[in-house]
Amino acid sequence: MTTTEFDTGVLSEADHNRQLRRAVVAGTVGTIIEAYDFLLYVQVAPLVFAKLFFPSSDPLVGTLQAFGIYAVGFVSRPVGAALFGHYGDRIGRKVTLITTLLLTGLSTFAVGFVPGYNQIGIWGAVILTVVRFIQGMGIGGEWGGATLISLEWARTNAHRGFITSWPQWGGPAGLFLANLVVLIFSAISGDKFLVWGWRIPFWLSIIMVVIGIYIRLGILETPVFTRLLEQKRVERAPVLEVIKRQPKLILLTMFARMAEQGPFYIYAAFIFTYGITVLHSSRNLLLAAVMVATAVSGITTPLAGHISDRIGRKRMYLIGAVTMGIFGFVYFAMLNTAVPGIIFIAVILSFIPHDMMYGPQAALIAECFSPRLRYSGSSLGFHLASIFAGGPAPIIATALLAWTGSGYAVACYILFCAIVTICATIPLPDYTNRDISQEHA
Repeated sequence: MTTTEFDTGVLSEADHNRQLRRAVVAGTVGTIIEAYDFLLYVQVAPLVFAKLFFPSSDPLVGTLQAFGIYAVGFVSRPVGAALFGHYGDRIGRKVTLITTLLLTGLSTFAVGFVPGYNQIGIWGAVILTVVRFIQGMGIGGEWGGATLISLEWARTNAHRGFITSWPQWGGPAGLFLANLVVLIFSAISGDKFLVWGWRIPFWLSIIMVVIGIYIRLGILETPVFTRLLEQKRVERAPVLEVIKRQPKLILLTMFARMAEQGPFYIYAAFIFTYGITVLHSSRNLLLAAVMVATAVSGITTPLAGHISDRIGRKRMYLIGAVTMGIFGFVYFAMLNTAVPGIIFIAVILSFIPHDMMYGPQAALIAECFSPRLRYSGSSLGFHLASIFAGGPAPIIATALLAWTGSGYAVACYILFCAIVTICATIPLPDYTNRDISQEHA
């Protein structure tokens, strides 16, 4: 019987496979909660927060202000990546994962209690900004742990793209839940959605946090990190060490995310601004379309991860980046017809180019870094992109719309993101089907 060395002795192949399944479930559940928590704000910001916290502003200006607070959560992600990357490479993946889930979930729960402008004036926006910063820190440490807990339990080299695509799958799944809950409580609360209806989805997040903690307590530390402990090769300052030893990889993985992360938040968040203010589409139509798009992503994300195991991580990623650059123009051409059915289809299709990159992305980034620096390096590369891509994207798109009045200006921005990604991805190493348990950089 095949065995694997582990901290509790020797695991049989059946026990190892059981741990792999638990690790994948734990990582996926965590990223579902993370995505729900973070993307819930994306859904509510253009619908509620512009009016609730900035009632005296012009609608577009108020949306920009609400997205400004939204961007704060992205700025704090690299801070969390550095902080929890340090502990993830020092004390282990499991403990760090539990901590980040608590931080993210409790801060999301707190958003539901923030009073609006009419209650405490500008202090409501200030409190919301602080809570968003804390939430972003938690998410900054969450992704690296969720990815590595799956990646480092993978038994063979041949399926890492598929295995790590499941924590990525948590992203669209969380967005689906966020849209579903907003849609339900929007219907239930009706005209009172701005008063109390929007708060309940944030409060409900605490239920998922309890479930996530329970699942994560049942997993074991990864064999890769356990081996590092046994060999006494744990770095004292992994963040500083990875910046010193692998700075190029951090920068390349950061810019490689431009075409995946920036356009995604245009398709998932800016669509509500564009659809309601320009196309005069109904909010429920857009919410329903995004929900269906996330359901499609539930198939296309792991499929892209699987294909990357066959044709290579970089090749799959580059195909997605090229598709993204072209699709932006098709997308706005379809939206501008103002035909509800075509708008619906455009929103659904918009997630597919993203999924072509998002599926293999976790493996592509994590495989680049040495095991003892992997949590810190992959987290930094992944989340530094938030400052340049995800955070500013809805703001840039809204500003371009206000300046030009045309969605095609936003399509040009999407094309720019794709070009940056292509240029950054080409020099990346490709470790598809290669051993990553030992030092390789």
